[in-house]
Amino acid sequence: MTEISYGKLAVPVQCVGVAPLRGLPAIPESAVRALDSGLLACEVGMEVLGQRFLAAYIEGDNANVVATDTMKNVILRHALTHDGATLEGFLDALGQRFLGTYRDMEGLRLTARELPFAPVRVGAAEERSDRLFSLAAGDHAVAELALDRGRRLVAQRSGQVGLRLLKTTGSAFTRFARDDATTLPERADRPLFIGLDVHWRYADPADALGGDPARYVAALQVRDVVHTVFHEFVSESIQHLVHAMGERLLERFEVLSEVAFRAENHTFDPVPGSEPDADRRAYAAPFPARGLITLVLTR
Repeated sequence: MTEISYGKLAVPVQCVGVAPLRGLPAIPESAVRALDSGLLACEVGMEVLGQRFLAAYIEGDNANVVATDTMKNVILRHALTHDGATLEGFLDALGQRFLGTYRDMEGLRLTARELPFAPVRVGAAEERSDRLFSLAAGDHAVAELALDRGRRLVAQRSGQVGLRLLKTTGSAFTRFARDDATTLPERADRPLFIGLDVHWRYADPADALGGDPARYVAALQVRDVVHTVFHEFVSESIQHLVHAMGERLLERFEVLSEVAFRAENHTFDPVPGSEPDADRRAYAAPFPARGLITLVLTR
């Protein structure tokens, strides 16, 4: 038995002048109600599935192989005609195009990584410019779709990844297991610096395509919820914190069936001589090994 795939990675596209998606769900943590920048910029990847390509592996027979350079060209041509604001919608329409053209493809796995260009506000009134954007180097949205031979959407996952969050108070880590290998002191109130990836799945994967904006979960809204909980919640651990984030997201977005977190602890260590209760404290980068915390919450 063999399982094979091949494809193209990191195809960059910028779709300018795309139609906005208005009518997103209203939630108290976020002012975002539309995706209306007019720009959809991302890197696209795809994997093709199908036993009809097996001869290329076993016999060196490429008769059925669609060259990955051809895939790249199809992606770029699709970008020229696509008119939508969501990563998931771009991927689904692209998958429909491939499966409708190449009969030997039995399925597709498609990914998109947002290039997070944000509109820049200019002028005395600080009005948003529709022509000027700045590329952020930090967190960004991602999307993954899987389609079968019948062009059905069979799996979906969306996310906001690369978050780096720091707060100087409101986090503790105490009463943990101790033995003769434990050197970490308890900290009732510490600065907390984490790296965080958040992913989510819809109960109905079709909701990810944005056909009904009121059932679409925008990555910017997820980020706002995460920021709010990070700020408000006084946690006893990172585990405690991400669970609170997950509960809030499932409460705010009833269309979601699952939220998942991958967190890394990047918290700095106190400089020797620092008093833990002093107003003025200093911290330095810790030993390079990092703690890892994961959580998957389903309804």
